[in-house]
Amino acid sequence: MRATGRFLRLLLLLAVCVFLPAGTLDYWEGWLFSAVFAACSVALTLYLAINDPKLLEQRMQIGPAAETEGSQKIIMVAVLLVLAATPAVSATDHRLGWSSAPAVVVVLGDLLIVLAHAGFCLVFRANTYGVATIQVAQGQNVISTGPYAVIRHPMYAWNLPMLFGTALALGSWWGTLMVVPMIAALAARILNEERYLAINLAGYADYTDKVRYRLIPFIW
Repeated sequence: MRATGRFLRLLLLLAVCVFLPAGTLDYWEGWLFSAVFAACSVALTLYLAINDPKLLEQRMQIGPAAETEGSQKIIMVAVLLVLAATPAVSATDHRLGWSSAPAVVVVLGDLLIVLAHAGFCLVFRANTYGVATIQVAQGQNVISTGPYAVIRHPMYAWNLPMLFGTALALGSWWGTLMVVPMIAALAARILNEERYLAINLAGYADYTDKVRYRLIPFIW
């Protein structure tokens, strides 16, 4: 029931962030994006409900209020603002005609959203501790397999193609610039999280020595 309520709130938020700034319902890119994003969200929720219901329940605790540290509350506010601003800026771009991506790019953006959600599934498959807040569960061990063998924070990393794809799916080139503040917000969260994990999760310091990159392979 909680997952259903969260999904309905997500649909309402999508409508507000897409069609309100677009100023019209005659926006096929917005309808396609909303359908793709909603379908991916349902698929991801069903995957967790079947394969890891405990993790699904834990991931219902998300957002600034769920964080325990003041710095993380601020960072999560920034992350959520960027997530909401991306479709809003892209839809405003559509209304004002700042830029216009061709249909093939719009479809590519929707495919990036699907790809990102598939990536989320791979992360959850490898890490049953992938909750939405910074914490260490009793008995938790360091995960170093699957995507965690490539980068330390694959869950955050998949947010970048999803955000980039969102702007393209809404037909906006300018909206893709929202990836820049998202990288900054995620970098701040990662550095804070790693300090916490190095102290509270046994073996994490050794893991960081083996897996060099945090967010983007071969870059950082």
